[in-house]
Amino acid sequence: MTKIKALFTDIGGVLLTNGWDTASRNKAVEKYGLQSEKDEIFERHHLSFDTYELGKTSLDEYLDKTFFFKSREFSKKEFKEFMFEQSKPFDDMLEMVSRLKQKYSLKTAVVSNEGKELNTYRIKKFGLGLFIDAFISSSYVHLRKPDMDIFKMALDIMHCPPNEVVYIDDRMLFVEIASKAGINAIHHTDYQSTLKILSEFNLNL
Repeated sequence: MTKIKALFTDIGGVLLTNGWDTASRNKAVEKYGLQSEKDEIFERHHLSFDTYELGKTSLDEYLDKTFFFKSREFSKKEFKEFMFEQSKPFDDMLEMVSRLKQKYSLKTAVVSNEGKELNTYRIKKFGLGLFIDAFISSSYVHLRKPDMDIFKMALDIMHCPPNEVVYIDDRMLFVEIASKAGINAIHHTDYQSTLKILSEFNLNL
């Protein structure tokens, strides 16, 4: 077996909870009493969020299109604070990646679909830069999974042949795309199963 020299991972669903998923938007609708507008808000989200994740609009512009297309009794600043508060860590996974990097001198990179402001907040809040070498985030590179080019870019940036990389993602489609790029991809469902699969690549804690 080729020695693994790099570990790539997603953020949402692996290291942290998702940044702004359906559950979070439902909480926002309930918190701010927007139940009567939910369908319209969600439709506006689906039409505009990809553009935000690709870095072509700002968070303020995304919110103007989705929640603030009319006057509100709550401020955009308050709403953004609520958005950021939805991010929670998976401490066991954070520790896993950090320890594996240290033990095996692995190169580490994140390959994620995240808007710039959310991505920046999450990196700083949870100290991801302490053990992640590079962030190939959709809002900075203007590519978005499942586009295979974002994985090719990650390989180029990290100077790694795909067979020397393990990639962890909780979404099967993205695992399949990474695999087609030649990367050893793991479908993450829980800490223990991912740890077991990593051991098959001689990455043990």
